[in-house]
Amino acid sequence: MKYQKLRASVWVVVSMGILAASGWTQFAAASDQYKIVNSSQTMGAGGIDYVYADNDGRRLYVPRGSQILVFDLDTLKSVGTVNNSGGHGVAVDPKSHHGFSSRNPVTMFDTATLETIKQITVEGNPDGIFFEPATERIYVLSHRAPNVTVIDPKDGSIVGTIDLGGQPEQAASDGQGQVYIDLEDQDSIAVVDANTLKVTAHYGLGGKGGGPGGLGLDAKNHILFAMCHEPATCVVLRAEGGKCSILATLPIGEGTDGGGFNPNTMEAFSSQRDGTLTIIKENSPTSFEVEQTVQTKPRAKTCTLDTKNDHIILITTEAPAAAGAAAGAAATPPPNADQAGGGRRGGRSGPGLLDILVVGR
Repeated sequence: MKYQKLRASVWVVVSMGILAASGWTQFAAASDQYKIVNSSQTMGAGGIDYVYADNDGRRLYVPRGSQILVFDLDTLKSVGTVNNSGGHGVAVDPKSHHGFSSRNPVTMFDTATLETIKQITVEGNPDGIFFEPATERIYVLSHRAPNVTVIDPKDGSIVGTIDLGGQPEQAASDGQGQVYIDLEDQDSIAVVDANTLKVTAHYGLGGKGGGPGGLGLDAKNHILFAMCHEPATCVVLRAEGGKCSILATLPIGEGTDGGGFNPNTMEAFSSQRDGTLTIIKENSPTSFEVEQTVQTKPRAKTCTLDTKNDHIILITTEAPAAAGAAAGAAATPPPNADQAGGGRRGGRSGPGLLDILVVGR
């Protein structure tokens, strides 16, 4: 009898331990998931496109209407505006502390005072913008030739232009002089020598995906992640020694317009118009999987990476009446909901709330 009671007591203790361990495992798994960890709303007017994190200066830039809105990257509190500017996106040179807004003319400004330094007239139709770290230059991307205008950020002088043979959406640098730029209308990635400003190759997506709108690069392993519209797919490629091979295709959400890669976590990511953020894990240079689909907000289709905190930051706009909705709600926007702000990329152009969403663990 005593033995049976002892055995029963042991079993109860063991069972409690198993349940506790199971509960902890579930808690740990939940805590390791990406979610919206911070957000802010700012009333204003005008369409939006790209969001840019200046990781060195710890500021966040959002062009809206005729201004560039500037926020503290850590708190999301407003720190000022760059007036008489706007445009599609911003890039900053961390050495000269000069910022640039992609429009025509390009606005060059001081990131400390937020005062305009000069206006730079360029050709084409500026859209995306990118700071290339190896040569310390600004690339202004255009859907019309010349497809790239290269600017010296120290004085704002034009170094040269590049014809890519297609419409660029996003660029990534390996830090060693190779720049990769996805071409939305060519279903390919152009390779540019940053020193000569010459196109050295075009890497096709092999019919696996069309209309690449976002791009991530694992520079260490020479892996490219092309986030495509049709179908909604990430095409994973290895680019090395002037050659390219397709490694995998993975599903993403609908309406990608931005992406990237975080070497700290070995994860690629893609933000989508349907209110989702796709996280792709690189398990090894030959193994990839969709790790998580995070619910964000409708039209939050562009993003940037806070490398200090491993946070992904997205933006969208909504009518004031929708402000009470939960930050993680993912309603499907009506067809052509963002056409009033300038087509697929414009966003809501009238008065409304700018939502900044910070996604992290």
